Amino acid sequence: MNGSERSGTLEPLRWESPVEPSPAAVAERLRAEGVDPYSWSNAPGDRYAAHSHAYTKVLMCAAVSITFLVGEAEAAVELTAGEGFVLPAGTRHGAAVGPEGCTCLEGHR
Repeated sequence: MNGSERSGTLEPLRWESPVEPSPAAVAERLRAEGVDPYSWSNAPGDRYAAHSHAYTKVLMCAAVSITFLVGEAEAAVELTAGEGFVLPAGTRHGAAVGPEGCTCLEGHR
């Protein structure tokens, strides 16, 4: 995870494979975290308004980049391919997709 601010509520997920991140490889990594992942993609500059979920989200970026704005302070957490986090249930977050779009995979606990 890049950026000058990190939220204390996030548990980072690190890429530990010598294989480059890809949607298939990231899906395998998330299955190791105990979730059944699904993929989604967005166009450059797309945004998600701040919201929260009743479940824990386990997410990894598989291609390009996305910046999540986490918590009431909207701490910026930039993810590039192979980076991710576990976001506890009820944590407020929004997102801004990078200049080349993004592909992410996530599952829920």
